[in-house]
Amino acid sequence: MAKTVDYPRGITFEQVWATIQETDRLVKENARQMKETDRRVGELTNRFGEVVEYMIVPNLVARFHDLGFEFEITHRGTEIRDTEHTIFTEIDVFLENGDKVMVVETKTKPTVADINEHIKRMEKLRKYADLHNDKRKYLGAVAGVVFGESQKTYALKKGFYVIEPAGDTFSIIEPKGKYHPHEW
Repeated sequence: MAKTVDYPRGITFEQVWATIQETDRLVKENARQMKETDRRVGELTNRFGEVVEYMIVPNLVARFHDLGFEFEITHRGTEIRDTEHTIFTEIDVFLENGDKVMVVETKTKPTVADINEHIKRMEKLRKYADLHNDKRKYLGAVAGVVFGESQKTYALKKGFYVIEPAGDTFSIIEPKGKYHPHEW
């Protein structure tokens, strides 16, 4: 037996149906706008990462020189796409010389997940280097505008150099003491 619906006085089925259709249209429009907002926020986040790169790269070699490193070559936005060995990664800043490579990941606000992702990147780079008979030592750094204390400690614990703002420039914190630079 079919169930009947009693509409409030004066409201027709057609009016209820029209309201349902309008609600459905509004929900779809809202979903479209949210997707567009997510896309724009993603672009903005990427732009902030680029700002971090532009802030640090010009003086990065000099700052690492202060720590005893002599990097001769600087690359930005390096991609590795080795389909034969399924090694794919992107590198924000890549500093190199004859015996060492420094791989710098830049983030506006680094997270533990970002640091873990950088560890995976370093492992891929080591594998790629070994495949190409590159015996240099690979070191890593994480640069950020806003570094939480726990994220900074975690990065240092994992053997990364930490690059953060210091007044009108930036500083590099070397993992030392109970932490030490990790070599891949």
